[in-house]
Order: sequence, then structure tokens, then C-alpha cells
Amino acid sequence: MFSPDKKKQNKLSIMETSTQQNIIAQGTKIVGDIASQGPFRIDGTVEGNVKTSGKVVVGKSGFIKGTLQGENADFEGKFSGKLILSGTLSLKSTAHIEGEVHITKLAVEPGATFNATCSMKGTVKSLSSESAKSEQAAQAQAK
Repeated sequence: MFSPDKKKQNKLSIMETSTQQNIIAQGTKIVGDIASQGPFRIDGTVEGNVKTSGKVVVGKSGFIKGTLQGENADFEGKFSGKLILSGTLSLKSTAHIEGEVHITKLAVEPGATFNATCSMKGTVKSLSSESAKSEQAAQAQAK
């Protein structure tokens, strides 16, 4: 009756966990895999796999070598490896990306280096289905 509501406490702790930003500062090097629910700010170096449901921001001095899985990412720094995002990849003019990229949307500022194979989810399916429809329409008109 007078005890705190445990459901509210659990919801609050989940919200606090998911909104806290993880920071890897300049001069820090992490070798290994990282998994988190919250967003990341990387100004140091990560060699390994990074998996998060939050946004990843890689500063000018930041570098990721390995696999990055997440929702959205903004790059000012460097990346080498496999990048898998369910949302948008934004590359600032100082960004340098190499490897394999799987994304939904891509935004690139002039000056960014993008040396990667890129596949965009959803786009390929809609293009192939539209070309199939146009072929069917052309065949119907030819008859």
C-alpha cells in the first residue's frame, strides 16, 4: 500500500539505460565486441564489433575497424569493415568509409570518401517490381 510502485521503477530504469550515451573518448582504444541499447559517441578507436539499437556518432578522430550494426549513424571519422544500418547513414565532409555497407538511406556531404560496396534495403525490391510491371504492361500493349 505504501511501498513504491515497482512497475514504474522498472520502466524508469529501462528509460534511463536506453537514453544514456556511451562515450569512447579520443585517445581510447577498445579491442573487442561492444553491445548496448543506448547511443554511442566514438572519438577514439574501436577494433571489433559494435551492436546497438541507438544512434552512433563517430567524431573526426573516431575510427571503427570491424562490424557496426545499428539504426542510424553519423560519420565525421573513419570506418573500415561491414556497416549494417536499418536507418540512415550520414557522411560529413571529413568521413572516410571503406568496406561493405547495407543501409536504407544515405546522405553524403561533398568531400566525404566512400569506397565501399553498398546495398540499400527496399530500393532494389521496388525497382525490380516496377521494371516487372512495366515489362508486363509493354507485353499487354504488344498483344
